[in-house]
Amino acid sequence: MSLIVKDPLIELDGRNLYYAFVAGAQKIIAHQAELNKINVFPVNDGDTGTNLAATIRSAIESLHPSRSYKITADRIAESTLVNARGNSGIIFAQFFYGLSNETGEYKSVTLRQFAEAIGRTVNYVYEAVARPVEGTMLTVIREMADYIYSSWNKFSDFNHLLASSYEVLKKSLLETRTKLAILEKNNVVDAGARGFVLFFEGIMEFINYGNIRDLINSRSLAASFPAIEEVSNEKIDFRYCTEAVIKECRIDKKSLISTLESFGNSVVVAGSDKLLRLHLHTNDPSGLFNSLRDKGTITFQKADDMIRHYQIVNERKWKIAIVTDSTCDLEPELIDKYQINMLPININFGENHFLDKITIQPEQFYSMLNDAAEYPKTAQINEYALTNLYSQLASHYDSVIAVHVSDKLSGTFYSSQKAAKKISTEFNKPITVLNSRNLSGSLGLIVLRIAQAIETGLSHDEIVTLADKWIKNTRIFVSVKTLKYMIRGGRVSAAKGLLARVLNINPIVSLDETGKAIIFGKTFSQKANMEQVMKHIGNINADKKIWNYIVMHAGNPEAAAWYSEKMENLTNKKPVSVVNISPVIGANAGIGAASVALLFD
Repeated sequence: MSLIVKDPLIELDGRNLYYAFVAGAQKIIAHQAELNKINVFPVNDGDTGTNLAATIRSAIESLHPSRSYKITADRIAESTLVNARGNSGIIFAQFFYGLSNETGEYKSVTLRQFAEAIGRTVNYVYEAVARPVEGTMLTVIREMADYIYSSWNKFSDFNHLLASSYEVLKKSLLETRTKLAILEKNNVVDAGARGFVLFFEGIMEFINYGNIRDLINSRSLAASFPAIEEVSNEKIDFRYCTEAVIKECRIDKKSLISTLESFGNSVVVAGSDKLLRLHLHTNDPSGLFNSLRDKGTITFQKADDMIRHYQIVNERKWKIAIVTDSTCDLEPELIDKYQINMLPININFGENHFLDKITIQPEQFYSMLNDAAEYPKTAQINEYALTNLYSQLASHYDSVIAVHVSDKLSGTFYSSQKAAKKISTEFNKPITVLNSRNLSGSLGLIVLRIAQAIETGLSHDEIVTLADKWIKNTRIFVSVKTLKYMIRGGRVSAAKGLLARVLNINPIVSLDETGKAIIFGKTFSQKANMEQVMKHIGNINADKKIWNYIVMHAGNPEAAAWYSEKMENLTNKKPVSVVNISPVIGANAGIGAASVALLFD
């Protein structure tokens, strides 16, 4: 691309910086599919484009230009740090953190001031990475910064300096192909480095051809790229790409990096003690976060499954992706078999933050439930997490079907709808979000039915039409052992709970046709209400054939075994799954609860 600069820019103020950032960000978002397809280092999990897009998308949605260069630089740095994802995303955020930190309190900067800040920023980027590797984003940032620092005095304005720097970036990017064996083997440049160059390319296009009104009003559409025919089947040693934000960290960065490396590799730590963003690959996210809880306040954490990401890129079984949330109770083997993408609901014990079924398992949760001073609270999946997942899936699948816990019980469905609409527009691909009006095992059965329909080759629209019927034909009955946990969680008032306990009443909880929780029945013991559930199911079974069923329990395997035996006698089928109920559900049903979910043909 030949770029001819115009309109000399002698000084750079906050508005110039803001619009340049937006232009570069939109270029990355538009080309995230390309970046995903060439992502082979450090792990071939095809998410570099998704991560970089996620890192910057929130910034361009939330930031507003300030006339002050320093204020704008600080805002960009904080926003990208808080929202950074992936190795490349955190390095990208650290670049802006260094640039902000090394910039004086200027309303606008000269060429010299900008060059000096850029030159010192390189140290921030390299210090953030535990084991820097050349031939990556680090290299192109360093070579660009070195060029700007040593050559700024040869130029009279920013436009010509940036245009010349862009040529240096392009040359540096091409050379990454020969600096890393994995890149040379696959005949690709480094994806993170390509992302940084795309960012700069977007800035140059705006300088030369753009205008502010078009920039602000434009929508970034993700360009599609042909798949790379040959990609190495690299071994994934650590399953989870794990990240966290730590505020007021109480150990120095060197000690923190040492702790992180004891759990895995690909360690990056960006930011300052007041606000740190960390990244690593590990097989033990639960153990990791347990070790960090006394090191500061962990306000955010994530743990993406890199094996699933690898499958998305290289081993997709079908053309339609399926998404659900962690309230869906299915055996892990079925989730893996059908390549189901499951996002975790957030659980908080006081200030401690957990991810349902990832950084806290059901067994751990129930052991903590009785001892915790504060009753756990749950929070719906962040819209950005859903946006990031849909972005990655849309890079590789023809369409996506998502099905979530009842909208009467969580706002996840609405967050998912908003994220799906955004990414569907970016990629021009259908993403359908379904309200299951169910939860736990009944949600699991709907997800399984959809997965098997995908397996048989039904189209996206055919499955969505059938799913409405499946949702209507699904039931769940929860036999609560004690109301203590519902009282502690605020689901039942203390007065009603006391009366029920005095009368020794045990409720049966179900969902109505809208997905709202209801009391289906009441007995004087859990065994009695389990028998009542089976009697009701037997009556229904006389008119409707049961397609399949799932048995769940909250630390009560004996009750689960009883339900399994009775259901097998009734249906001549073994349960699809017998699982410990998701902690999110167990927080309300309480220890000892047992339930059965079924789907009728």
